[in-house]
Amino acid sequence: MELHKFERQLRLMMLLTQNRKYTLEELGQRLDMSSRNVYRYIEAFKMAGFIVRKTGSYYSLDKASPYFKDISSLVHFTEEEAYILKRAIESVDGNTSLKQNLKEKLYKVYDYEILSEIVVRSGIADNVHNLYEAIKQKKQVAFHQYKSSNSHAVTDRVVEPFAFTANNNEIWCYEPGSGKNKLFKVSRITSVEVLDAEWQDESSHKEGFIDVFHISSELRLPVTLRLGMTAANLLVEEFPLAEKYMEKEDETHWIFKTEVCRYEGIGRFVLGLFEDIEIIDSPEFSQYIIEKAKKISDKIQN
Repeated sequence: MELHKFERQLRLMMLLTQNRKYTLEELGQRLDMSSRNVYRYIEAFKMAGFIVRKTGSYYSLDKASPYFKDISSLVHFTEEEAYILKRAIESVDGNTSLKQNLKEKLYKVYDYEILSEIVVRSGIADNVHNLYEAIKQKKQVAFHQYKSSNSHAVTDRVVEPFAFTANNNEIWCYEPGSGKNKLFKVSRITSVEVLDAEWQDESSHKEGFIDVFHISSELRLPVTLRLGMTAANLLVEEFPLAEKYMEKEDETHWIFKTEVCRYEGIGRFVLGLFEDIEIIDSPEFSQYIIEKAKKISDKIQN
């Protein structure tokens, strides 16, 4: 029981030090505990010397707290050091889970202002900075010339940004026009304009489900694959989170069972390695692959 309590306290501390703030109810949902117990833990943090910030109904731990300063002195990098580390990590071949873990650990050391200068790819630093400022000020933004791969159109969007993904490549936004929370890729935004208008519907802000192929939607489509060694290795190298959903069948085969938001992401992977992959108990996905393969065949013949 004590170990379980300590684990929850650590998880709560991690949530309270993220760039996004949470209400007691949201913290309780994420930790599977009552709002009352969350409040008791927060009060215990105060008694231990941590600085707790409350903005409206949202809570956070101030990183200026004495303990954070002690920890920071052990892990702090100068901007130049962080830049060199970032370059070194990026030089590692492929997209292995180790490389991804190193990048995420480096990202978590810094606030978004620093990330926008030393971590984010060149050309989109201004966009990340403007998005971070909009989140802090709870302002709406205009995405100018957003290149959507879903609609295959270039349009302007007015949204309420509220949370980055771990690697800063994508951002969750509430779109008042559609009344939906959507995930936008920062690299596809030509420019970000912070508007004077404040958030209109903060209570609707909610991060959605993202599958291992980095696609988000309200759908969860089950898919099961039997992978050969080549397919299994490439899947983990390209999409490290996929390893969580893989079980070894024998020395040369793995079963990959997951849920996806759409078939496009996993479909591209299967079509590229179809000789080393078997689709199991997934009739709708099998039909999707059959139709895609027919379109490819027809295009080649024409």
